[in-house]
Amino acid sequence: LIRKHLTFDAAQLLVHALITSKLDYGNSLLYGLPKHVTKQLQRVQNAAVRIVTLSSKFCNITPVLMSLHWLPIDLRIEFKMLIITYKTLHGLAPAYIEDLLVSYIPGHYLRSAKKNLLTVPGFKLNSYGRRAFSVAAPLLRNSLPQHVRDAESLDIFKKTAENSSF
Repeated sequence: LIRKHLTFDAAQLLVHALITSKLDYGNSLLYGLPKHVTKQLQRVQNAAVRIVTLSSKFCNITPVLMSLHWLPIDLRIEFKMLIITYKTLHGLAPAYIEDLLVSYIPGHYLRSAKKNLLTVPGFKLNSYGRRAFSVAAPLLRNSLPQHVRDAESLDIFKKTAENSSF
């Protein structure tokens, strides 16, 4: 009802404050959830996009998401986890998170020693163990190209990670 009285920027700010912030809360807990659960969150994001852009409910939402530079929920969850991982490795996160990530150091010289990888700990339950931050973060980070893992700043990391894998 009030959307027609708001500018595009005001509507986007309102959606970020009220909706996107809630979708981003606890992203590391949302990683690896079944598709039917994240599909519900995707519907919320799609509705928010339609509010911001005044799009019809029948239009294809993917190009609209791309025009706003918003990632779909599944990719957004992975992207946010990668940002937390980057911050953790560069001393910008709490110490208790730093304890969950271990750099890969081989026992003898291997070419992989120069790749700036993380050790993926073993896990017992495939359904839940793979979702743990200590397992998921190294898997996601190790799958990034070398130039993204070696980014010198958070801003460069965000730009290169978003462009290369998402």
